[in-house]
Amino acid sequence: MLARLEKQRSRSRVSDEKLLARAHELACRHLPEVPEPASVRWVSNQNRRWGSCTPADRSIRLSTRLQSMPAWVVDYVLVHELAHLIEPTHNATFWDLVHRYPKAERAEGYLEGVSAASSLDLDDF
Repeated sequence: MLARLEKQRSRSRVSDEKLLARAHELACRHLPEVPEPASVRWVSNQNRRWGSCTPADRSIRLSTRLQSMPAWVVDYVLVHELAHLIEPTHNATFWDLVHRYPKAERAEGYLEGVSAASSLDLDDF
């Protein structure tokens, strides 16, 4: 059992490393002025958010619920969280930064659809 847990942890670390590398690529392409994130990792405890950012320590966390979604949606959430390293609030400046990502509106619609579908009660049909 311990060997299986360690194997899962090592897979997660590799995945987190790839996520950090992808965040770096996206920042270079769309947000060159963003400070380098200190960490980017998957977390399983975010059931109401797609991601979160703590600008003070430059850490970004993405919900594991995103892992089954298209890469362009994950990229959008990464750009969204990277923008928080520059602008912590959801003001106009923040949204201007986020919308540098070419598929921002498409990804926002996708995530809205997933959120709406998850709250449907199929017994009502």
